[in-house]
Amino acid sequence: MTPEPLIAVAMSGGVDSSAVAAMLKRDGRRLVGMTMQLWNQRRLPQLQVEGASGRCCSLDDVYDARAVAAALDIPYYVVNFEEQFEQTVVRPFVDEYLQGRTPIPCTLCNNHVKFEQFLHMADGVGASHVATGHYARLDFNSSTGRWEMRRGRDEAKDQTYFLFGLRQDQLARTLFPLGGMTKPEVRALAAELGVSTAAKSDSQEICFVPNGDYAAFIDGYFEEQGIPRQAVRGQIVDTSGKPIGEHDGVHHFTVGQRKGLGVAVGEPLYVISTNPMTQQVIVGRNEDLLRPRLVAKEVNWISIQPIAEPRPAQVKIRNKHEAAQATLIPCSDPSRVEVLFDAPQRAVTPGQAAVMYDRDLVLGGGWIE
Repeated sequence: MTPEPLIAVAMSGGVDSSAVAAMLKRDGRRLVGMTMQLWNQRRLPQLQVEGASGRCCSLDDVYDARAVAAALDIPYYVVNFEEQFEQTVVRPFVDEYLQGRTPIPCTLCNNHVKFEQFLHMADGVGASHVATGHYARLDFNSSTGRWEMRRGRDEAKDQTYFLFGLRQDQLARTLFPLGGMTKPEVRALAAELGVSTAAKSDSQEICFVPNGDYAAFIDGYFEEQGIPRQAVRGQIVDTSGKPIGEHDGVHHFTVGQRKGLGVAVGEPLYVISTNPMTQQVIVGRNEDLLRPRLVAKEVNWISIQPIAEPRPAQVKIRNKHEAAQATLIPCSDPSRVEVLFDAPQRAVTPGQAAVMYDRDLVLGGGWIE
């Protein structure tokens, strides 16, 4: 008799991945649990916050994942991917910020580490598929021969914005068992199945930025690496180019930021853009943030082939952004697409992702130029 295919469960130590393991175990699936060690939490101790919690991929999370695997009586492994994580997520994160863009480390991690490397790990133990706790749905469209990704049923927890980089070969081996469930339903099921993390709070902070201060992390990372800080002081100017203040580095600012500008002119000001070449931070009024269009690069088309003619879509430019109606315009370079919004959108930020939808169907996504 052919043995039941082996499924590798990506166990983060949270309730979602723990519930996935428990669900699959209940259904008689043959499992192995795996956790990636991505970042040494003891690095940059000067940034640690006493009593802070809510970071993903912490040592406590590894402990919780191991305990859940033991309770389910499934094999469990922790694999160290710190070097790959630093090269493909942390360093690009730092470089992007210093170039005046606002990167999304969770997407970089999904694209280059969690799925790419996890599938290699799965191969190593003979697993046919990987299962994760992401809130997204997958279906295979036999008429197009493509895997289609759809938003998770729980709109508040939908994670498709961070998954736009997944390729067809990766999707073919991926399971998202929670895609059709809401978070309360997942917690209730986890409690019913006796999962010890059923009531555990969700992680909020980026694993390698312990205090949520990106600029402080970059400064601390440079100090740790022995990289001399370049001259980063510069001017804060208004939209006409008039100097109105000074700053300690463009990496302290992001498009749309209002607080912490260090200038006061009698009306609210927002960061409109940053220019690392001149070390200028350009500020202006809220209406100056409105943009009618954007161009996305390195576009990955998921549920459809690359477009050859304009088509309508809804486009998200931030995870919490309500997808805006737009028209997608193909470029001569198929890896780029122009997005023309029906109504101008606020704070279109270089380095963030533009993810394109047809209602709940994820068409694809790319990085905002």
